[in-house]
Amino acid sequence: MATMEKVPMLAEGYERLTADLKVLREERPKIVEAIEEARAHGDLSENAEYHAAKERQGQVEAMIGEIEHMVSRAQIIDPATLSGDRIVFGATVTLLDENDKPIRYQIVGQTEADANKGRISYSSPLARALIGKQVGDDIEVTVPSGERFYHVEKIEFI
Repeated sequence: MATMEKVPMLAEGYERLTADLKVLREERPKIVEAIEEARAHGDLSENAEYHAAKERQGQVEAMIGEIEHMVSRAQIIDPATLSGDRIVFGATVTLLDENDKPIRYQIVGQTEADANKGRISYSSPLARALIGKQVGDDIEVTVPSGERFYHVEKIEFI
């Protein structure tokens, strides 16, 4: 039997997923009602409400399955309990770019990533290049816009 790979995430990401799951589960009976109501209108072949409700039911069930799968494999990591001199999941890293401009990122789970908020997925090219590095290391990473060079300035576990 294949082992299930853990999905690392922060506690807030886990809480967001479980909240999303609750909302989707609460939507289930409403969709069933909409299907029943549309069915009552008669001919299903030309019943747009029926087809829309069935489509939404499929989407909701797929999302529930996906979220349940992630939640069941979740490995919750609290960055405050981490320490060390190497970059790992949960670390907040201050980098200097080619122009010595500081950039700060936290390495988080895939569902928590938001580059605009300084949160990058551990599976992103930049995070993969950073993991295992120390303060003072230089890294080169290939991103969609080309080659980037960074210097690791600071590692925090907050």
